[in-house]
Amino acid sequence: MQNIADFFEHDGPLASVIDGFIPREAQIAMAEAVAAALQTGQELVVEAGTGTGKTYAYLIPALLSGQAVILSTGTRHLQDQLFHRDLPLLTRAIGRPVKVALLKGRANYLCRHRLQLALSTPMFPGLEGSSRQRLPRIEQWSQQTKLGDIAELAQVPESDPVWTAVTSTKDNCLGQECPEYQRCHLLNARKEAQSAQVVVVNHHLLLADLSLREDGFEQFLPAAHAIVVDEAHQFPDTAAQFFGIRLSTRAIVGLLKDIRLECTRLGVWDKDMEKIAWSVETKLGALHSQLTPLGETIDWALLSWEVKERWAEWVDEFKNILTRCDQLAESEATLKPVTRRVSEWYDLAKTLSAFDEANGIQWIDVNVHGFTVEFAPFEVSKRLAEQRDKHPKTWIYTSATLAVGDDFSHFCERVGLSQPATLRLESPFDFTTQARLMIPSSLPEPTDPCHTRAVLEMAWPLVEAAQGKTFMLFTSHRALKQAAQYVKDRLGPKPRYPLFVQGDAPRDTLIRQFREAGNAILLGTASFWEGVDVRGQALSVVIIDKLPFQSPDDPLLRARLKGLEQQGQDAFRSLQLPQAVLALKQGIGRLIRDQQDYGVVFIGDRRLKSKGYGKLIMRALPPMPLCEDMLEATAFLQAHVSHNPPSVSGAS
Repeated sequence: MQNIADFFEHDGPLASVIDGFIPREAQIAMAEAVAAALQTGQELVVEAGTGTGKTYAYLIPALLSGQAVILSTGTRHLQDQLFHRDLPLLTRAIGRPVKVALLKGRANYLCRHRLQLALSTPMFPGLEGSSRQRLPRIEQWSQQTKLGDIAELAQVPESDPVWTAVTSTKDNCLGQECPEYQRCHLLNARKEAQSAQVVVVNHHLLLADLSLREDGFEQFLPAAHAIVVDEAHQFPDTAAQFFGIRLSTRAIVGLLKDIRLECTRLGVWDKDMEKIAWSVETKLGALHSQLTPLGETIDWALLSWEVKERWAEWVDEFKNILTRCDQLAESEATLKPVTRRVSEWYDLAKTLSAFDEANGIQWIDVNVHGFTVEFAPFEVSKRLAEQRDKHPKTWIYTSATLAVGDDFSHFCERVGLSQPATLRLESPFDFTTQARLMIPSSLPEPTDPCHTRAVLEMAWPLVEAAQGKTFMLFTSHRALKQAAQYVKDRLGPKPRYPLFVQGDAPRDTLIRQFREAGNAILLGTASFWEGVDVRGQALSVVIIDKLPFQSPDDPLLRARLKGLEQQGQDAFRSLQLPQAVLALKQGIGRLIRDQQDYGVVFIGDRRLKSKGYGKLIMRALPPMPLCEDMLEATAFLQAHVSHNPPSVSGAS
């Protein structure tokens, strides 16, 4: 491999394709570390602060290595960015072609067969109201698209229910028996991935492929020499969800609809089948009625024997459907896929029935429409380590937030890494001059019902000094709702600043509108703490209501806490505190995204000063000077606002 550093010089290949390219020492250091890992097979963990340029720092070595490399991201947005923007640009820079493929999950690809079913079936499940009106537009697009990636059709939001009707799932895919099998978009995408040098996937897809290899099934990703996991801070939680078990009444009712649809089409839906299906739905409804008074989240271990008996009754009834489908499938081969689905769900229900407290935690989430039963293992690190051992290759993990101070042990333990090489690169931004941090001591305790209002009242002068341009990040939806009402009342009927609140529109739409407005206020919870990049003068203040400790009611957290307690570990110090530090670093990281950015971070949590662990958290944050009073903070903002007036104003 040629000298990596040469590519990042001021007159190197990158400078030839990127206007205004500036060499960065941290970027070169990371690129050299990635190149060395690819050559030696050494596992590598890199925390690259905001502005390091970590994406190019791993892409250039990957492209130059000549090895088969899988790039895994946490979001589809970053997948698209890598495939459609970054990789074509860098391929030009290195001066030779490299075959690159993009592979997403099944739900991202149009299913031609299900589209035809939806168009020809008036009562097709999932197509009610306005969703059916979008079918003609999707049909028109289906005749033009080559990839079948639903992200191409921007006129139909990815959240629209119509997509669930015209994409397939593992459950309803007909496989080789599908009449559109040879033209299947998903199959074609997987074929492209098999022959590519670089494949861009997401964490869930990567974990699914590893699981297939573990179970002895044919994988859909190529046998890569290396895997680069970007946004790696999300990887352990994705793994915890992936290795868990989930069964919902919605899925079962949907399966029953598909059985009815397929059997009716074949003319084999009879009174016996109707009776069995009705009995399953009735027993699920009765179970839902029993669970509803018990709360929204119910610990399986605390269920009464009466409830468990009712659960066993519907499982037994569900077996009757499997028996009947098996009988019909002997003479109707096209019923085999749906019969396989019934068998898989029945096995899953039996597994949940045999829950063992020694292996993890199991709970039930209840809402007005139905319920979901979920199981989560205590820890996934051992399983991840076993998969890496079975399929040796170079693993490289990177993110802007992986270390607590200089300590990577928390992340490494969560993914089962024992002795990886580690590298921590500071952000090139000058936080001492670009940012200020304010942590008031006079606010109420975070548990006080008046805390949210007190935070907003104290922080409001920052909003005025910045002339809007504010993110307000909250740790709960309850606080978000209170804050939204407070800000609306404060702005009045003729608001000076546009207001965007999580839930009013899709996340990407809100962020785009915030950027375009130039002087807006945006309120959000967890999904806005990371992956949001607003550069320039549209964002100058980040208000964080409290330290982002995970809710003790979160079942996944409870599972991990219980597992740590069984090992005799201090769960707060080894799990909850590091998690809060990393989440806080993500939230603060929304503010400074460029050399010209400036602003103030306001954290409304007195525990940073009153608790012993506050010092540990402070040491892990960017080196922002503390403002002792509001006058100092507003003066800092006003000094910059006076020199940098907003270029755009008003709502978009």
